[in-house]
Amino acid sequence: MIEITMSHVLIIHAVKDYPAWKKVFDNAASIRRKAGEQSYYVLSDESDPNSIVHFSRWDSIANAKAFFESPKLVEIRRLAGVEAPEFHYLHLLEQGSLHAV
Repeated sequence: MIEITMSHVLIIHAVKDYPAWKKVFDNAASIRRKAGEQSYYVLSDESDPNSIVHFSRWDSIANAKAFFESPKLVEIRRLAGVEAPEFHYLHLLEQGSLHAV
């Protein structure tokens, strides 16, 4: 049996201006992909559209940490108007679907 480990990152942060943040986020797609990001969701808090959640799947936690903790990313976050990011590095334990069969 082959065990497949999936690594995820959950980032919660406030942004000063969502459209400005989104532009920087989109422009960084190629460097995120090269660093190991495989897919992502961007969500906002129902009561605060500038409270952003970035949930992404990575090829490894080590690559995600190296990317998000790099000086280059610290500067990109500053330019994007990110305030107080909260990072959670996660390993998938289980995945399911509750769709009717």
